[in-house]
Amino acid sequence: MTSPKPKTIQTMKPETAAKKLGVLLSATPAEFQAGVVSRDELNELQSTPPAWLADLRRNGPHPKQVIAAKLGVSISGLTRGGITVPLTTAEIDALKAENPAWLERERSVQAETRKEALRLKQR
Repeated sequence: MTSPKPKTIQTMKPETAAKKLGVLLSATPAEFQAGVVSRDELNELQSTPPAWLADLRRNGPHPKQVIAAKLGVSISGLTRGGITVPLTTAEIDALKAENPAWLERERSVQAETRKEALRLKQR
């Protein structure tokens, strides 16, 4: 009979953890950027976020996937609209208020894409 192997701790690079947390790695504290993050640490950060994480999620700067979700467009649509840098929540809100033509167009493209995906799923 073999003895059970000790459970190994799953770790991830800071880039991966930041992406899972929905924040920019460059905006996180240096100690977060320098180390590795275990699965348990990630779960702890998600369930009880420290002040720096809550502030980043609230005010930004936000990564492109978060910006796209907040604006209701795809990441490709952001690029087509000329948004290539991280934006803060205030900048996103200003963009929503301004509602440029490219944003309206990309929102309609996204809506059509979702309708088509739903239609194909129901087949």
